[in-house]
Amino acid sequence: MDKLAIFTGNAHPRLAEGICKYLGVSLGNALVTRFSEGEVRVKINENVRGKDVFLVQPTCSPPNENLMELLVMLDALRRASAYRITAVMPYFGYARQDRKDQPRVPITAKLVANLITTAGVDRVLTMDLHAGQIQGFFDIPLDHLFAVGVFIEYFSQCNLNNIVVVTPDVGGIKMARAYAKRLNAGLAIIDKRRVSPEKSEVIHILGEVEGMNPIIVDDLIATGSSLIEAVEALKRAGAGEIRAAISHGVLSGSAVELVDKCRSLTELVITDSIPLPQEKAIKKIKVLSIAGLLGEAIRRIHREESVSSLFD
Repeated sequence: MDKLAIFTGNAHPRLAEGICKYLGVSLGNALVTRFSEGEVRVKINENVRGKDVFLVQPTCSPPNENLMELLVMLDALRRASAYRITAVMPYFGYARQDRKDQPRVPITAKLVANLITTAGVDRVLTMDLHAGQIQGFFDIPLDHLFAVGVFIEYFSQCNLNNIVVVTPDVGGIKMARAYAKRLNAGLAIIDKRRVSPEKSEVIHILGEVEGMNPIIVDDLIATGSSLIEAVEALKRAGAGEIRAAISHGVLSGSAVELVDKCRSLTELVITDSIPLPQEKAIKKIKVLSIAGLLGEAIRRIHREESVSSLFD
């Protein structure tokens, strides 16, 4: 492991430290600050020539700042003659605009993929992309991890009965089926209509939820309005204790307040792909660490071993 180096920007240093602890290596020394006018300033303070470098930087809030840090650090590492550079992006921002669903709109997921590739990255390691087709936006190797194993391990310890896995939209059926298979549970689908980019309306619930304990699974929670709408619809349909397992806790705006006030929601379980500020840490939100998952994937990539076996 002497040729392995792990660096991080300012997006999520705690996660990077957890990965280093899992691997038994030290976090790389890099200066990532700002010039007086706000431009990103980067200096790699150790020799990385010929090393296999992994840069941990989710493009979470503030997305523009963290994305720019990622690009500048990638350029610095490339110019420092790193042997291989892997961008570890547990949360891939700008992923919600992944196609032209309206006239005169951008495909920002493809734009960001182009920027990262041009900056000099050799491969990308990410988790639970908002849309699977984003993998095809990259012309370099991309390893796509899933948080399902982390959630299943947690729920298996909760001794829950009469579980039904619920997907809040038709597009999440594949993810929900993976949870249902591992939990040996039923599957239900919430048929909803999107009123605006931030708000949706539940039309039907497909599947048996009355008297069951639903677990809503999704890739991200932003404002929380869609989740609360789904929770209330399930409660009206006769569901028991309702939990949510959501990979990326964006939790923007008044999301935490909505979750806290929703009496029908027993628990919201998220991963630490995005740092949860102290002011948003409430009793109802449980954070699971993915440092071990990412650390094991990094170890296998470094050793040129199979990453797909992590999905078994």
